[in-house]
Amino acid sequence: MSELTFVDVCSGAGGLALGLEQAGFVPRLLLDEDKDACATLRANRPRWEVIQDDLLDFDPSEHPVSHDVDLLSAGLPRVKSNATIGRTETGLEERLLKAAIYLVHAIRPRAVLLENVPGLVGSAAFQEFREFARAELEHLGYDFTWFVMDAVDFGVPQNRKQGILVAVDRQLTRAFEPPSPTAQAPMTVGEALGRSMASRGWKESVRWAAQADRPAPTVVGGSKNRGGADLGPTGAKRKWATMGVNGHTVGDKVPGPDFVWDPELGRDGLVKITVEQAALLQGFPETWEISGRKTARYRQVGHATPPPVGAALGRAVAEALDPDPVIFAAG
Repeated sequence: MSELTFVDVCSGAGGLALGLEQAGFVPRLLLDEDKDACATLRANRPRWEVIQDDLLDFDPSEHPVSHDVDLLSAGLPRVKSNATIGRTETGLEERLLKAAIYLVHAIRPRAVLLENVPGLVGSAAFQEFREFARAELEHLGYDFTWFVMDAVDFGVPQNRKQGILVAVDRQLTRAFEPPSPTAQAPMTVGEALGRSMASRGWKESVRWAAQADRPAPTVVGGSKNRGGADLGPTGAKRKWATMGVNGHTVGDKVPGPDFVWDPELGRDGLVKITVEQAALLQGFPETWEISGRKTARYRQVGHATPPPVGAALGRAVAEALDPDPVIFAAG
């Protein structure tokens, strides 16, 4: 099969694009409106064509490289949560979702991949968008599938459910099949972070890792208008505390040799997760650099699609795009 190409919008820290690259796709263009996110993409992949622009303002006619691609992908900002569905203040989420569908008209990729919160698939709050997407994609000749994935099923040490829409050109492709789980058992926080917790000589890192014996709650980054560098809402903070982690803040560095870990002391006796460790919990490789100041860096990580999820989706899309040998010979 020839090289598969894609355009990625709302690219953020590059989790979805990195996963698609791991699945064999080559990016033609990546788009994000945030300067720090664009700096992250350029720092890690200097050869990628990265454009800083708002999806709502992007005109593909000004960027011919975006035409005639196999896949249009969008890991749209996870600014809605189960707690905020139905109480959006600006409608930005819906406008971005619709803008991604309108972009299909201009680019006409062979496949489309949208990722967002799990409510995208079944929540009444997204019903209008689902009806809009169905009408537009059917008109353009795409078959489409809605489904939910949990990152923990694909080797990511985090319970993170994601709503997915995949559409494929019915004239050019096989039927798309959602990816099957690849992880035989969930990876725990201790397994994912044990080595990094020990990297500065913290003597109790092994004991801490042994009791951090479950996947992390969903890592969230907050919005630009509200939410700082912490590990999520109250329920998530409680879950972090049961693993000896202070979920009310994000640390600047991992514990040193003299740090006393004692949950009975309250927050001061709990470890703090760093931005780099949050990236590990998202499935990013250790070598992936996140640009910007701490809150901006953590926001990029929290909004990212875990690369292993992107890779699984990319392989499933590639399989749908691979021409059936029998049909190909008959043509």
